[in-house]
Amino acid sequence: MKFSLVIPCYNESNNIPLLLDRCRGLGAREGCEIILVNNGSSDNSKDVLAQLVPDYTGCRVVNVPVNKGYGYGILAGLKEAKGEIIGWTHADLQTDPQDAMFGLELFEKQGLGIFVKGKRYGRPLADTAFTAGMTAFEALLLGTSMQDINAQPTMFSKEFFETWESPPNDFSLDLYAYYVAKKRNLKISRFPVKFGERAYGVSTWNVDWRSKWKFIRRTIEFSIELKKRL
Repeated sequence: MKFSLVIPCYNESNNIPLLLDRCRGLGAREGCEIILVNNGSSDNSKDVLAQLVPDYTGCRVVNVPVNKGYGYGILAGLKEAKGEIIGWTHADLQTDPQDAMFGLELFEKQGLGIFVKGKRYGRPLADTAFTAGMTAFEALLLGTSMQDINAQPTMFSKEFFETWESPPNDFSLDLYAYYVAKKRNLKISRFPVKFGERAYGVSTWNVDWRSKWKFIRRTIEFSIELKKRL
């Protein structure tokens, strides 16, 4: 099976060498490619990627000139993907890119008609409680059960991706993909992934309660819109 993993990188210049090292095993696997998206970074991520990526088998770069959101960067990579199975994970190394190998095993056993997500463990209690609360609210609002919506990696068939209509350009992309999979009656397959600390940088949304409230409000607004659309 051919597989494409998209990793959006926004101001991740310090993380990129570590990230590429963790991508080495997956990129060297036959039929696999890793697409690192320079998502309009304002640091020197573009230069670091250009310098280092040619030395890593199976890795290539997509450049987004101006940052238009987390989801926009992922979508730019997915549109360039060549695999029959595609997906994404994060560049901050809180989850390991090599976790995608466990996801591939699920596709090999169950076929292409599934939607695969990791299920995080090892997170701080406060973050786990926040996620559980948001997930319960989303499930109630959208009328379907969901778990750990923002866990990575997220993996699915390219055929499923080609059915998407107006996916969001921000962090709501995780919710969109998961909800559409549920609406299309895809089997949701999960596997445990260890959630660690960032090597470099800080979260752009989980800084304080003001940032969390902004995230909550944006998610609620999108959820209402999504329910009307689908």
